[in-house]
Amino acid sequence: QQKLVESGGGLVQPGGSLNLSCAASSLHLDSFAIHWVRQAPGKEREGVSCISRTGGVTSYADSVKGRFTISKDRAKNTVYLTMNTLKPDDTGVYYCAAELKNYGCTNDLGAYEYWGQGTQVTVSS
Repeated sequence: QQKLVESGGGLVQPGGSLNLSCAASSLHLDSFAIHWVRQAPGKEREGVSCISRTGGVTSYADSVKGRFTISKDRAKNTVYLTMNTLKPDDTGVYYCAAELKNYGCTNDLGAYEYWGQGTQVTVSS
């Protein structure tokens, strides 16, 4: 059973917006820092954003600061990534990943315990 399931990807024009969701099953997101990681065609995976276990700490890659917002809904056990002012360079598969960490987030993708299957985001006119 997939523990993390992403949704909300799609095709959008430059300047548009998308809202990605990462829904957890068999996991309590309050026990994990949750990351959004993307992989563009022909490139390695890169961290985009993270929200800590408590939700008190968030971080963003420089390339998305001011445009993307990460948030958590505890009642729905879901983490969201709201993406505004999208650019063609934002195109890629977006994954959510769970890191068992008591405080903050780390940038070590190898340390993340669980991954979703990914959702495709394409920004193109």
